[in-house]
Amino acid sequence: MFSIFKRNREEVNQTQTDAGVKRSRDSWFGRIRNLLGSAELDDSVWDELEEVLISSDVGVSTTMTVLDELRADVRSGRATDGDSVFLRLKQLLSAEMSSQSDADAWLDDDAIALPYVILMCGVNGVGKTTSIAKLAHHFTRAGKKVVLGAADTFRAAAEEQLEILGARVGVDVISHQPGADPGAVAYDAWQAARARGADILIVDTAGRLHTRNNLMDELRKVRRVINRLDEAAPHQVLLTLDATTGHNGLTQAQAFTDAVGCTGIFLAKLDGTARGGIVLAIRRELGVPILFIGTGEGLDDIAPFDPEGFVDALLAPAA
Repeated sequence: MFSIFKRNREEVNQTQTDAGVKRSRDSWFGRIRNLLGSAELDDSVWDELEEVLISSDVGVSTTMTVLDELRADVRSGRATDGDSVFLRLKQLLSAEMSSQSDADAWLDDDAIALPYVILMCGVNGVGKTTSIAKLAHHFTRAGKKVVLGAADTFRAAAEEQLEILGARVGVDVISHQPGADPGAVAYDAWQAARARGADILIVDTAGRLHTRNNLMDELRKVRRVINRLDEAAPHQVLLTLDATTGHNGLTQAQAFTDAVGCTGIFLAKLDGTARGGIVLAIRRELGVPILFIGTGEGLDDIAPFDPEGFVDALLAPAA
């Protein structure tokens, strides 16, 4: 992928990740270290660990898989005490959150013809437009020129909202009149980004419900328009999910993935939930990597997702 997606773990903003998981850590995961460090590994410990994982939205299937692995390690002698079980738990959770193929999203490929196109989708209310502004700010700070395409032409004032946020970030926004053809907006945005020498084009789309077939067809059309302009584009199709909806958001997420082939997830509002275990459920049930997390209301409240760093923050002792 384009070099903007190159992720160096040492450069990942761990402070933002810590802030994003604070509620989850204080409510659930922060108990695990004390639980494993102050008791024998008897049935009560396994039962409480199961409660913590399921209550934090990890999901029953993933929880059972992780606990079975831990018990097997104890029986075989690979883990002999609470400390070794804790370290093994961190390894298992990190592995559940990622796969070998996820790393492909962070590889360099300088041969890509610019602009690098990111298509953003998701239902209304998940924080999609704010997430677009955060991405634009993130890339602008990295020295990239960004253009936004306001192809959400169905929601009242959507273009105006994106233009206000674009002005805050300092990037151009290409828009039409409300109700215009979203495909035409995407076409003009790509042409403008190419003419202006932009590195990145981020295209907003209508906050369509996954049950509205006509709107999903419009989303497919926007994707086709971009693909006709550049057969390699869109280079990323990012689905914005609201972390506070938990498992309720997974059905809609699967519909978007089936419709337009989502390549990554922007998990917004992570700081607003105590059930940060949803990250594991997303990876297992959707098979799509989380690329970015939203950790607050500000433009700087964004962090590239790193499974190891996320688990380190999640399992740190609670305040």
